[in-house]
Amino acid sequence: MPQVYNWQLGREMSYPYEERHPKWQFAFVFNTNRCIACQTCTMACKSTWTFSRGQEYMWWNNVETKPYGGYPRNWDSKLLGMLESVNPGGQTWNASEKDADAKPYGEFQGQTIFEAAAKRVGPEGPQAVMGYLPSEAEWRTPNMYEDSATGGKWESGKFNGSTQLPEHRVWFFYLARICNHCTYPGCLGACPRQAIYKRPEDGIVLIDQTRCRGYRKCVEGCPYKKVMYRGNTHTSEKCVGCYPRIEGSDPELCPDGAPIETRCMSVCVGKIRLQGLVEVGEDGRWTDNPENPLNFLIRERQVALPLYPQFGTEPNGYYIPPRWVPRGYLYQMFGPGVDQAIEQYSCPDRELLAVLQLFRAQRQILFKFKIEKGPKVAEIPVRLPSGEERVQELFNDTVIGFNKFGKEVVRVTIDEPVFERPKEKHANSI
Repeated sequence: MPQVYNWQLGREMSYPYEERHPKWQFAFVFNTNRCIACQTCTMACKSTWTFSRGQEYMWWNNVETKPYGGYPRNWDSKLLGMLESVNPGGQTWNASEKDADAKPYGEFQGQTIFEAAAKRVGPEGPQAVMGYLPSEAEWRTPNMYEDSATGGKWESGKFNGSTQLPEHRVWFFYLARICNHCTYPGCLGACPRQAIYKRPEDGIVLIDQTRCRGYRKCVEGCPYKKVMYRGNTHTSEKCVGCYPRIEGSDPELCPDGAPIETRCMSVCVGKIRLQGLVEVGEDGRWTDNPENPLNFLIRERQVALPLYPQFGTEPNGYYIPPRWVPRGYLYQMFGPGVDQAIEQYSCPDRELLAVLQLFRAQRQILFKFKIEKGPKVAEIPVRLPSGEERVQELFNDTVIGFNKFGKEVVRVTIDEPVFERPKEKHANSI
């Protein structure tokens, strides 16, 4: 099997195809600290793409409650258990030797879904990608029982099996998910028909419906379970990244040809989302561009982390981890960069605070930002989740966002909101 370089793992790994990269890569950041699980994004996608007969179980965009639940049910804990059974005690990271460019999170020393496949031979023989086919019951009901505060006895460090939360030590957070349009997609590697491909212009992963024969190997091979089988057409379907919007080719929404965000992104109530395109070099590495908001958050500051990077697909969906969740669970989900990411987010410096204002500030995709500095307006004491005390400085800065053509499309001023109730009204109000 060919060897490719995965910068999220900090090493080469096995993959069914030779290394190849698009000119630009579609990517996004979700801020889990802001998500309220309103499901507006879910319904926007559902009503746009998956409303026809045979698509009842297709939720290309979903928001699920962690640690339990998910769609399909317990998709991640199931695959993590399979990897652990193939490589007992070996799914570990060496985070002691990092390199900002080649291995920003250290080096993963375990087995990916491509490497583990050779060791887990099933009835059909060895597979290109290790995975599983969810049952109909697992697909049936997104979000069932996820927020229930009744359940069995709490076992420290155990996050699989149950669909209910324990009676005590109740904690959960919301995880918005779409297809990660991975650099090394599991679905693409698993398809025997070569019906799945990455677009060279933006890295969006699509399924050629004329070649698909409904073998469901893509459903089995996608570790995030974002490829779904449609029974009445006998083909598989998935998120298409709303590519007419990304191309800027929608004549009504993009009259000037500037790329705009996908449907799920553009309706986000909690403003948890930032979407864009990053330039990719000939070696597969992201071009160093700290003025690109995604590049700034992901590569420069590393405040946004990949979801389950140990699967090996190099996903292009990134998350700012939730601050108040047990760290062991977050290490498992986002890798060893969690502490640094949460520390930065809990007390953001001047630049980071400015970039965080760009989340859902404009429908057009932002390729560049600039900060106009203003005076210092406040100093705020902050207690980090670790217990450390810090002082955060607030400046009356303005962050400006530019589209593909370098045109200014948004400017946001950082201003502490103050509301004073008129004294002549509501005199007794508290």
